[in-house]
Amino acid sequence: MFTGLVETAVAGGRLERRGSGARLVLPRPAGFEVGAGESVAVSGACLTNVASPGDELAFDLSAETLARTWFGELDLRRRVNLERSLRLSDRLGGHLVSGHVDGLGTIEAIAESGDGGRRFSFRVPGLERYLIEKGSIAIDGISLTVVAPRGALFDVAVIPATLAATSLGRSAVGDRVHVEADLVGKWIERLVAPRAP
Repeated sequence: MFTGLVETAVAGGRLERRGSGARLVLPRPAGFEVGAGESVAVSGACLTNVASPGDELAFDLSAETLARTWFGELDLRRRVNLERSLRLSDRLGGHLVSGHVDGLGTIEAIAESGDGGRRFSFRVPGLERYLIEKGSIAIDGISLTVVAPRGALFDVAVIPATLAATSLGRSAVGDRVHVEADLVGKWIERLVAPRAP
């Protein structure tokens, strides 16, 4: 379980194809202590680090993970967001994020907001029912607040600190992003659906 509060972002990752899957290798940020077997949210996808302590992190990706994420299209220049798993004693500063990607979205527009921040518009086909005004959503593992949902499109306002600390600061229109809808909303939907007329 994660909070959607990205700890750091790194570039320079590489993808090593292995049969129908792959291994994602990332430079280990200074101070980012995570051992082999520990879970990390990698741009919102919960992955297991298989590397021993050293200069790199490594994650084995199944064919299913490659099909549901943009990892197969990894660009060495693209920043990847990292967050270690939540401890029971931690504050929940963002929202509950499982690290299970529901689908891929696209950045439709980016506009400067005048205060150093930016307003992003995202398109998330198939996930419209989870877009609730002022509700939570995770984009590439970043906990964000939905603004002005309209069909599969919605906006978010991103402050300068988030732009500096995450991949969004260097993103562009057309970039594909991992999307995880609000976990609580999905639980409610699953419990209520069998009882709906």
